[in-house]
Amino acid sequence: MITAAKKVSQVAAHTGIAFGLMYVLTGSVVFGGLAAVLEPVVNVLLLPFHERAWHKLRARAVQARERYAALAGEKVSQTIMHAAVAFLMLWWATGSMAVGGLAAVLEPVLNVVALPLHDRLWDKLELRLAAQPAAAAA
Repeated sequence: MITAAKKVSQVAAHTGIAFGLMYVLTGSVVFGGLAAVLEPVVNVLLLPFHERAWHKLRARAVQARERYAALAGEKVSQTIMHAAVAFLMLWWATGSMAVGGLAAVLEPVLNVVALPLHDRLWDKLELRLAAQPAAAAA
């Protein structure tokens, strides 16, 4: 139950970041909503193809160093894909390369900062909830 709530909260946080950033950049609730819906959907649709391609590349890695390099390459590639989707969505929606470029830089940065903080809060909540039955049994 807690895992499902955490995942829903992660999606809400990610969507909220996309909406908030686009609202600040454009001043439009419509563009903010468009970004909050389209950008994550496109990323979710592309991610399985991305992961499948990188899985094939990682499977070829024999040595630990090669596996580590492939994993690092996958994460860099995933970040680039995410930024490209943000850029293309906002460029398409607004017609402005500047807004698209700013979104492509800021949205992933905001996620990298906010989502680990979000996850730490959930980890603390999970620890607190796990300790409650032990305290009640004692």
